[in-house]
Amino acid sequence: MATLRQRKGSKGREPPLSAEFQSQQSNCCTDHHPERILHGDWSWGAIIWTSVGWSVSVGLGLLCCIYVATLHENDLWFSNIKEVEREISFRTECGLYYSYFKQMLQAPSIQEGLSDLIHDNLTESKRTINLLQRMNIYQEVFLSVLYRSLPIQSYLEPVYFYIYTVFSLQAVYVIALYLTAWLLSGSWLAGTLTGVWYILNRVDTTRVEFTISLRENWSLPFLALQVTTITCFLRPQLSALQQKVMVWLMYVTTFCFCLTWQFNQFILLVQALVIYTLDCADFLTTTQVTTLYLVQVSALLSVWLLQFCNSMILGSLVLSFIVAALFVRHCQSGLKTGSPLLRLGKLLLHSAMVLLLTCTINYLAKRVLQLRSDEHIFKFIQSKLGLGSTRDFDASLYLCEEAFGLLPLDTLERLAGTLLLYPYVLTLLLLSGMLAVAALQNLSRPKGGSAEERKGGGEGRAVAFRPDVAYNLLHALFYGLLAFSTMRMKYIWTGHMCAVAAYGVCGAELWTLLLNTLRCNSKVLLRLVRYAVPVAMIACLYYKFWPKLMVELSELREFYDPDTVELMTWISTKTPKWAVFAGSMQLLAGIKLCTGRVLTNHPHYEDKDLRERTKQVYQVYARRSPEEVYDILRATGADYVVLENSICYERRHRRGCRLRDLLDLANGHVMDGPGENDPDLVPASHPRFCEAIKTEDAAYSALFTRTFQNKTFHVYRVKQKRKKSSKTSSEASGTQ
Repeated sequence: MATLRQRKGSKGREPPLSAEFQSQQSNCCTDHHPERILHGDWSWGAIIWTSVGWSVSVGLGLLCCIYVATLHENDLWFSNIKEVEREISFRTECGLYYSYFKQMLQAPSIQEGLSDLIHDNLTESKRTINLLQRMNIYQEVFLSVLYRSLPIQSYLEPVYFYIYTVFSLQAVYVIALYLTAWLLSGSWLAGTLTGVWYILNRVDTTRVEFTISLRENWSLPFLALQVTTITCFLRPQLSALQQKVMVWLMYVTTFCFCLTWQFNQFILLVQALVIYTLDCADFLTTTQVTTLYLVQVSALLSVWLLQFCNSMILGSLVLSFIVAALFVRHCQSGLKTGSPLLRLGKLLLHSAMVLLLTCTINYLAKRVLQLRSDEHIFKFIQSKLGLGSTRDFDASLYLCEEAFGLLPLDTLERLAGTLLLYPYVLTLLLLSGMLAVAALQNLSRPKGGSAEERKGGGEGRAVAFRPDVAYNLLHALFYGLLAFSTMRMKYIWTGHMCAVAAYGVCGAELWTLLLNTLRCNSKVLLRLVRYAVPVAMIACLYYKFWPKLMVELSELREFYDPDTVELMTWISTKTPKWAVFAGSMQLLAGIKLCTGRVLTNHPHYEDKDLRERTKQVYQVYARRSPEEVYDILRATGADYVVLENSICYERRHRRGCRLRDLLDLANGHVMDGPGENDPDLVPASHPRFCEAIKTEDAAYSALFTRTFQNKTFHVYRVKQKRKKSSKTSSEASGTQ
């Protein structure tokens, strides 16, 4: 399999916390706030300071882009390896997605390329599917059209155009986080600290350098931009025109996020829960809540149309939740009136009604649409919570992968090592306390004290809480819980974590609270700590990590996977162009990219029939008779089957999580090796197929012919017609 080795040589107006704090805010926070320009402050000081802030944001974005691009080049020696090696380096589903970019470029015209994607019969044998409906590959289509349209073919290879675009999105990601921290704190030093933290915590903030085509690498920059626009939208100082611009920007960024990732509905569901919580605690006006919900709905419906009415979007939980929340809210007009205890009871009843209506709408939508595409995700969640069958094959595939397990504790150790975790936790605790107090005050407010009527006010209140800060706080909390439950989701959390921690270090609110507690608050001291502390932290991080970064960038490796290169070369030169290959999802994605051959299955798992076919194809690693395996492969139209030693003799996972164990459990068979088995499992009546076929027994050679082998792979041709004597031979060998 693929390894890396050392190189050998060249080949909005805010509610004030108090009168004193308002004075300090105006003197030391808004002096350099980006909104000063928006509101007509065109003084030279404001222009220069804002320009410096924007320049630093672009510089940090470009630095991150160059950093990950250099790491990618240094790890693979990408500029020096052969084209087939470059394509093999697109691992698992990344290779599948990149193959469609390659396919669009090889098409005689853009129209024919689009037609081939809409009527694709190469990705799943014996089936014609609409790839634009099934998968989120509009970014590959857009890039291919852009590459064909620009006069750059003569000096920039397609693969570099593709990977540089993805790396450039990392610059967009950093700039978006930078702007969020700047808007929250009023100081671009917070943005600088955010960018520095994001880069230093690269291991936990992104994996783009080795999973370039992964959908999250396309979508998360747009999610960060959406959070930035929401943060700006929730600031009440914006004019009507600026609010409309923010709404359109929210729609565009949400649309781009949804279009580029198939799991958008689950991320937006968490965001909708954040909005719902803020609404219940009366931090947002009715107009703001309705606008945010409708932006989500509009973006999802736009993607639904572009994806040829993909039923998975209409049957999503987030759409059902938003419809339920808006409907119940409209029916309960007196929700935020009455005594505190009565209001709390109304909120509990309101939430119960929303939950019940959400489940009802979602159930009915899935029944009407006959939607089963996302069943595996809910099976995974149920199994993770201990509510579902532990033998379900699809759920077990996820549960046994480290990426879908709990967040490892060493992640927190790394985050603490870069001085990120401590200010983040402190900020979270202080803001959560302030949010709770503000929420209780909102609940205690008599009728007539709703968010609409006190918008922009704050008179007579000891505590106020900015809605933009409240949103970002709950965003950090909710996605933090998601990251702790599923490690793969940490990449949604850690980037925003940098912005929240930087706001805590550079924002005036928390320093004012701390200095007031110490009874040493003054405008000069507040200004000093807000700028001295982040500068000192950046200097400390530079001193500690700059030498390590230089060492990391000096390490040179190269891509080395001769067995896979040999396999791809053999398939390209020795098999028919329309040959159908069966095997593991990960390998078949590479075969599709490198050779263009037809596949039986692939890693894009969001289809019920494909999941069932994948389970059937994987019986080559189970204890099944050669006749059963032969019938399965012929039913899928397979001409060749590729067996991998790394799966057949797998040792990477513990017992019970190896692929062969999952198949044994699903088939009701006892697992290999020492250890306990459930009492209802029985010994299999046949040997493991991937092992037995290598003996070239007559029962196997009658149905399969070995055509290629090396240390890693064994390829067998599936014979077209089954010999009559094969069954007799199998029975005879089984009785011996």
